[in-house]
Amino acid sequence: MELIILGCGSSLGSPWINNYWGNCDKKNKLNRRTRCSAFIKKGNLSILIDSSPDIKEQFIKNKINDLDCVLYTHEHSDQTSGIFELRPFFWKNKKKINIYADSRTLKALKRKYDFCFYGGQGYIPIMKPNLIKKKQKIVKGKNNVVFNTFKVEHGQITSTAYVFNKTAYLSDCSNIKTSDFNKLKNLNYLIIDCLKFKRHPGHFNLETSLKISYYLKPKMTILTNLHTELDYNFLKKNLPKNITPAYDGMRLKI
Repeated sequence: MELIILGCGSSLGSPWINNYWGNCDKKNKLNRRTRCSAFIKKGNLSILIDSSPDIKEQFIKNKINDLDCVLYTHEHSDQTSGIFELRPFFWKNKKKINIYADSRTLKALKRKYDFCFYGGQGYIPIMKPNLIKKKQKIVKGKNNVVFNTFKVEHGQITSTAYVFNKTAYLSDCSNIKTSDFNKLKNLNYLIIDCLKFKRHPGHFNLETSLKISYYLKPKMTILTNLHTELDYNFLKKNLPKNITPAYDGMRLKI
C-alpha cells in the first residue's frame, strides 16, 4: 500500500497568491506547497483524503488516473473546494463517487456543493454521501483498507482523524482527547498538523506537535499543514531524524 502526501501547505499554500514566501526559501522547490490532501493506493483501490482547491494539479503532477472514494476530515474550503474537479471519475467509473464524512461535514458539503449531490442547472448528481463509521472499511474487489476514526478538536469545530495500517493522518488539529491517545500508539507513521512556531487557536504549533511525537513515539513523524513561517531546510536541519517536514509528492510505503 502507498500513501502520497499530495499537499502539505496551510490554507493559503506556499507561496501566497501575492508571491509571499515568508521564511521559506523560494529557491527550494520543497517549500512550494499546495493545500492539504492525501492519496492512498492499494492494488486497484484508490482513496482520496480531502479534495483541496489544488486537487487537479495534485492528481496530474502525481499521475493519478483513478479514484473510488473520498474521505473528508472537515468542511473548511481548503479541504473541500476541489470537489467539483472530481467529475471525470464519475464519467469514467459510470457511477456516483462515494463520499465519507461526519454529519456536520456532510451537511456543509451538501449545502455548499448542492449540485454535486442533488444536480440542477444542467448537472446530474455525481456524489453519494455516506456517514463515516468509527471503523470504516473501504472495499474494491480483493483489496480493502480499514480506517479507525475519531474526532479531534480543530479550533471551534472538530476534524476526523484517520488511523489505518499503522499510519495516522491528523492534518487539522488543535487538541486530542487524552482518552484517544491510545488509538495512536505503535504507529509507523504519524502525519500531524504543524502550522507555525507560534500558537494558533485552530492548529498545533511546532512545539506541541513535537511533544505529541515524543509522547507517542511513532517510528516516523511527518509534519503537515505547514505555514510559510516554516522553511523546509530549517526544519530538516533542526529536527530529530525520525521527525521530518512533509513535502508535496512525498510517497510512503505503508
